Amino acid sequence: YTSREAAYTALRKALEKLNDPYTRFMDPKQYEALTNQTSGELTGVGMRLEQDEKTKAITVVEPMENSPALKAGIQAGDTILAIDGKTTKDLTVSDAAQIIRGDEGTKVSLRMARQGKSEFDITLTRARIEVAAVRYSLKNEGGEKVGYIRLQEFSSHAGEQMEAAIKKLSAQKADAFVLDLRGNPGGLLRVSIDIARMWMDTGSIVRTVDRAGDSQEMRTNRTALTDKPLVVLVDDNSASASEILAGALKDNKRATVIGTQTFGKALVQSVHSLSDGSGLAVTIAHYYTPNGTDISHKGVTPDVKVVVTDEQKLKLANKPTLVATQDDPCYAQAIALLKTTASSTRPVVANETPAVKK
Repeated sequence: YTSREAAYTALRKALEKLNDPYTRFMDPKQYEALTNQTSGELTGVGMRLEQDEKTKAITVVEPMENSPALKAGIQAGDTILAIDGKTTKDLTVSDAAQIIRGDEGTKVSLRMARQGKSEFDITLTRARIEVAAVRYSLKNEGGEKVGYIRLQEFSSHAGEQMEAAIKKLSAQKADAFVLDLRGNPGGLLRVSIDIARMWMDTGSIVRTVDRAGDSQEMRTNRTALTDKPLVVLVDDNSASASEILAGALKDNKRATVIGTQTFGKALVQSVHSLSDGSGLAVTIAHYYTPNGTDISHKGVTPDVKVVVTDEQKLKLANKPTLVATQDDPCYAQAIALLKTTASSTRPVVANETPAVKK
């Protein structure tokens, strides 16, 4: 090949013949992005950023736990005026984030502004940071204590973070749980199995079948952390490992699934690194839910379908603080359902009128 790019093009063309969008070649940047995502770690200073709608200033949404930013005293609402002496005036959020990221142990200087304080400079040393895949809170819904858990991806740290969330909310005497898998693109198969075992004491989780037709069934192992009522929220962007978890909880009648039809990815990939830092993801198995359902191109069908209008989606996207409130149609439906089953640990199953069960 005349260049590395020519080799990459040839590899992509060869893989196209398989007619499988999930078997793919990744250049070094794409492969690094995938491995960072699945590892649940990144190298940087640990800040979530956004662009202020009115001023267009790069603003800190929140510093991450145990990050250099948090340890240095950076607060939510702080504005970043310059990075290493260069103004952020014409930068997008992704541009700013790209400049702030860097190799572990290197330094970055930021000029900051904070309401009620004069501008100040701060120098941070970049570090390896564990990204929070799980966010949770205890909500009081009309006298009912509801443990709300949002799982954003099945990264390598998601299992331990989920375990901590369930234990913390249980210690706070949660009466029921809402597990939010909306927008979760998936991740590691083993992590979805680990998390299913935290919610289910008995039953099958998933069955995978390889190209030779050999199947393997993954089951629970009596390690559930709670038996409280559970509702799972899904949408058309809940994919892959999200669908394995939602399908297992639904088929075993451990949870009521609420929302819209999920994405429909029923294939498992193995990821391989190549010598120059690029990589290959290769489909190695097809999976089926415990009831034997093939969700390929169809997705998991929710027990309770909730139609969310484009206007409602836009409202939630523009104002994330409305997610998991009564302004969130799926969450509101989940709370209504949990209230009707408050005296029972059994969830409502499909095509059944919500009622107090004895």
